[in-house]
Amino acid sequence: MTAASETIIRRAKEVGVEVRLHAAEVDGTRSIGIGEDVPVVPASVFKVPIALELARQAAEGTLDLSDRKAVAPGHPTPSPYGLATFRHEVVMSWHDLAVLMIGISDNVATDLILAEVGKDAVNSTLRRLGFAQTAVPQDCGELLATIGEDLGLSYDDDERVLAELTYDQVSTLRALQPEKSCRTTAAEMTRLLGLIWRDEAAAPEACADVRRWMELQVWPHRLRSGFPDDGIRTSGKTGTLPAVRNEVGVVEYPDGGRYSVAVFTRAEDSRSRVPERDAFIGYAAATAVESLRAA
Repeated sequence: MTAASETIIRRAKEVGVEVRLHAAEVDGTRSIGIGEDVPVVPASVFKVPIALELARQAAEGTLDLSDRKAVAPGHPTPSPYGLATFRHEVVMSWHDLAVLMIGISDNVATDLILAEVGKDAVNSTLRRLGFAQTAVPQDCGELLATIGEDLGLSYDDDERVLAELTYDQVSTLRALQPEKSCRTTAAEMTRLLGLIWRDEAAAPEACADVRRWMELQVWPHRLRSGFPDDGIRTSGKTGTLPAVRNEVGVVEYPDGGRYSVAVFTRAEDSRSRVPERDAFIGYAAATAVESLRAA
């Protein structure tokens, strides 16, 4: 184990999380990992392969990103922000729905896109690209519904509802078990990002769309917090479920260095307002990337 890995694990224990991590050069072979091949729950990180499939189908002419979709209020998929909060019908293009899906992790936009491109197509593309441990068997609505079913309550994607539950109660949720939900590994996510950033996951225009959508993500409190220099570009996708805080992304330096990073954390309790756990993701990513740059 490297000194950087030991430092990250020590900090993880201090903030009360278990970490699975992988960081890799986009244009090279060096990498660093902590449990990088262990299956994990991606939470909303699974929206990255959905975005890739949308962009791939658009590039191949199966659909047109400029086509409009009418979205009425009252969609059954809950979300704490985005379309689920709208009072009135809106009409949006598939491109703009993708911006919402990645930029603010809009669950309704995600489920509309996944229904359009198809789960089978998303998973077929993952298999074709060689990802054996990454799968998207559920949409957001289906995944969140299992939480309510498992706990016998109405769950609307508000983590505060579960804040008082014990770790043992939360750990039994199907949504937090990779074998019963969406799943991936840290190493597979960094490889997927590397393929996207090198235009190898799909046609170059499709990969460019996914990169742009990830660049537009608004959340600065996880991955981006570890790279405060304005000259460093970060493009990412967060993932959040009870006791779970994740982010994957690519960090690009002014000197041309590009690094894909995946940080998945599982907390020892289900509190939702623990900012040091969000900041840990940035810390872990920066520590890993800097170790690669110093090698």
